[in-house]
Amino acid sequence: MATIPFIQCKIFPVEQTADYLEKRFIKHLRLLRSGLVGQPAHEVELLGVDNQELHEVRITHLEKSRIQKRVKKLISRRQEASGMGHLQRDERERLTALAGGVRLATLKTEHQADEIAAALHDEMPWMGPATEQVWKAMRRSVREGSIGLRLPPILLDGPPGIGKSFWARRLGRLLTVPTTVIEATNENASFGVVGSQRGWGSAGPGRLISTILMEHVGNPVMVVDEVEKSGTATSMSGRAFGLSEALLPLLEPLTARSWSCPFYQVKFDMSWVIWVLTSNNYHALPEPLLSRCPPISLRALTTDELVMFIWREGRRQGTSDVALDAAVEAFKRAGQASQPSLRTAARVLQRAADLECHPTLH
Repeated sequence: MATIPFIQCKIFPVEQTADYLEKRFIKHLRLLRSGLVGQPAHEVELLGVDNQELHEVRITHLEKSRIQKRVKKLISRRQEASGMGHLQRDERERLTALAGGVRLATLKTEHQADEIAAALHDEMPWMGPATEQVWKAMRRSVREGSIGLRLPPILLDGPPGIGKSFWARRLGRLLTVPTTVIEATNENASFGVVGSQRGWGSAGPGRLISTILMEHVGNPVMVVDEVEKSGTATSMSGRAFGLSEALLPLLEPLTARSWSCPFYQVKFDMSWVIWVLTSNNYHALPEPLLSRCPPISLRALTTDELVMFIWREGRRQGTSDVALDAAVEAFKRAGQASQPSLRTAARVLQRAADLECHPTLH
């Protein structure tokens, strides 16, 4: 994986605490008084000067007080220069871990892109329009010589139960990147994705920055499920904040490169994040969001496709044919009472696997 700068601020070495700097300044003053300033460490040792002798060089209380004041001023200036002076110490330390940048998952060849697309299509052929768009984007990323995999934001629109979020999670596994799924039906979905400023009742970082802080990967798959059903969060002062408004700067590459986190109030490069939004009715979404990720229309599933899914997934999981026959029969009976869906297929498949591992006692 390639590594890119991620946090847009100056980060100083975390080990250079006030105590560290104070000791360093005191040692420098002792070396100065011993006439050894500028001498390499190995030459100081050759001269027979050790730490004990340096320690015996007297430093007055007034001089130590001046050093402490200078260290305090230096720490304050560093915090101002870093752009993180407003954060708590533990928050600064959490962001300092990003000083070395973040990794980017990448594809080395177009053949690798072909294999990923083929695996997706083999498992979920009804998601063909989505798989085709991702396939073309992966090949384009390789051809352009991008340092990491870059995919445009995707909006999967179709009836419930066809496996839109399942497809997105599978994409993340095939790309070997972290995947985070956020249910937009939560009224605070906007805070769940991007976080909220201090002063809100539930102030904190969002799942987006938290995922990258945890995994140190700059292009995770972020899935926002049923985005059209998101509510509007309201601050303690009555200010409204919706999910669509929160997503707009993140879905546009130019603004995503310098995205300001509401909680940390520091800028990050979010232009590599892979966004997969799902909806049951894209007409409920605002035009600005649709212009950034045009919907990919998907159809409902047939019973035969779902039966094939049960057999394919069951065999991949090592479930016996006898158990799979029973699962298919149970699925067909369930389909007589309601619209067949991938959720139902997954449930009966899991039930078959559970029964096979833990047979019913008579």
